[in-house]
Amino acid sequence: MATLNMASAASGFLISGSVVGSSGSTTAPRSIAFFPRDTNNRSGRLLLVRAAEDGAEPAPEPAPAPAATATAEAEAAPKPPPIGPKRGTKVRILRRESYWFKDVGSVVAVDQDPKTRYPVVVRFNKVNYANVSTNNYALDEIQEV
Repeated sequence: MATLNMASAASGFLISGSVVGSSGSTTAPRSIAFFPRDTNNRSGRLLLVRAAEDGAEPAPEPAPAPAATATAEAEAAPKPPPIGPKRGTKVRILRRESYWFKDVGSVVAVDQDPKTRYPVVVRFNKVNYANVSTNNYALDEIQEV
């Protein structure tokens, strides 16, 4: 047999109950809650289902690593040298199809990820036809001045 307790509210309803199995033992309590998000929007509904199992213990949390081990690893792996020119450096553009070809601009940022195709962001004093004053360039498309 199953027993159900129902509670109703203006914003939604909650069904909770426990099911009695054929062997007479009661299974873990389960509850279901339904809350409509907006009365005018039928597609925006929230359904929450929660179930607990008998004898289930929460998984033990892993012990935090000792601080001495973390600092030893940090000292053992030195940082790689920075890629590209430093911020604020004046560079000349070598990309032929660029609006700013052979012009000089200043480096705004350099992405340190080696997989990035155009890591260097350069800002110029004049704007192009689209009223843009910055562009990204590859390391081989710029020359420090």
